[in-house]
Amino acid sequence: MNMVATFPVTSTLMTTAKVLIVDDDRAMQSMLREYFSNNGLKPSVAANRAEMAEKLRAEPHVIILDLQLGEDDGLDLLRMIRAQSDVPVIITTGHRREEIDRIVGLELGADDYVNKPFSPRELLARVRAILRRGGGAVDLKRMRGRNRVRFGAWELDRNAHTIRRGEEEPILLTKGEYGLLQAFLDAPNRPLSREHLLRATRIHDDVFDRSIDVQILRLRRKLETDPTEPRLIETMRGVGYVFKAVVETP
Repeated sequence: MNMVATFPVTSTLMTTAKVLIVDDDRAMQSMLREYFSNNGLKPSVAANRAEMAEKLRAEPHVIILDLQLGEDDGLDLLRMIRAQSDVPVIITTGHRREEIDRIVGLELGADDYVNKPFSPRELLARVRAILRRGGGAVDLKRMRGRNRVRFGAWELDRNAHTIRRGEEEPILLTKGEYGLLQAFLDAPNRPLSREHLLRATRIHDDVFDRSIDVQILRLRRKLETDPTEPRLIETMRGVGYVFKAVVETP
């Protein structure tokens, strides 16, 4: 492949930085891996959640995350990354909902974004800009500790997408329930509108916000002792919902 020359290396980190590319497009993987290698970086690739979790053990300095993966939701993977570390993340998207994806991605802690199609040179420039600002690697001790989140009598396992109360059997959450709970855990004791919850969970494209009420009901049935008198997920008339719990990470 004919590569375009880029900027001179300005520091040791610039020539040794590890970049994790999370994208299920094999052609994109190959192009970026070759381009970054030819420009002094150390790239690795992952196509899904499991591969990404494994590659995080190598402590990358920057992650490039495609939001439109096959089986996995890129925003869910971004939540997983942010629950574990402060490693810089550049999100990429070319989907018709790219504006919403970008907004939610940045709200969830992404550091930058690039729209597809993009040039490898532009992406490299953004990676180097992040490295100049002082990008850090994954903290594995912190990562292991923050895979679980406690709230009230419950504990969420972010890897397994299950909740458990005490020694009871874990309860599996659907994709919508998990996304909704994660949105609440990100903003406990704060009123959240239906529109905000729809954007954060990306349940579907319906314009009717009552769909979030159905998801709330399902989550209440799993979390609340009495779903008809909820104590964790309270309704605020004319506003939306508020998650009444103290959220703790080990």
